[in-house]
Amino acid sequence: MTDVTSAGLGVEVDTLMGPVDFLVVEFPGDRRTGEGLPALVDLVDRGIIRIIDLVFVKRGDDGSLVQVTVADLDGDGALDLAVFEGAATGIIGDEEMDEAAGVLSPGSSAAILLFENTWAVPFVNAMARSGAQVVASGRIPVEELAAALGEG
Repeated sequence: MTDVTSAGLGVEVDTLMGPVDFLVVEFPGDRRTGEGLPALVDLVDRGIIRIIDLVFVKRGDDGSLVQVTVADLDGDGALDLAVFEGAATGIIGDEEMDEAAGVLSPGSSAAILLFENTWAVPFVNAMARSGAQVVASGRIPVEELAAALGEG
């Protein structure tokens, strides 16, 4: 088996990584409630995903984009995002933030999340031991899947 060191992640990995995905979650009108945080923390706690990078941005009414530091997501005085401190590898850089800005409405904010699907690691490693390798992956938007199934 190949030893892989995850550059910039601060961990050494003796196994191959699972597939890595990203999400851009828009908060229209910059309305953030923090409601999704417990679900995200649960996914991490159960070992289903590992957060590689998490960045928050705000798109101005003029189209400009700035990275923002958000610790108290819902404004209740509690540091909601303290659990994700250090989940900033720098992989999501200016280019990725600019690309995300293209899908955001002016006046909105967004979370850009890069995560490893750790649930897939045992499968990927088993395949690697047999000489196979993952050579492609993809994502089908829910709307397209629903339409294809005649539900949309």
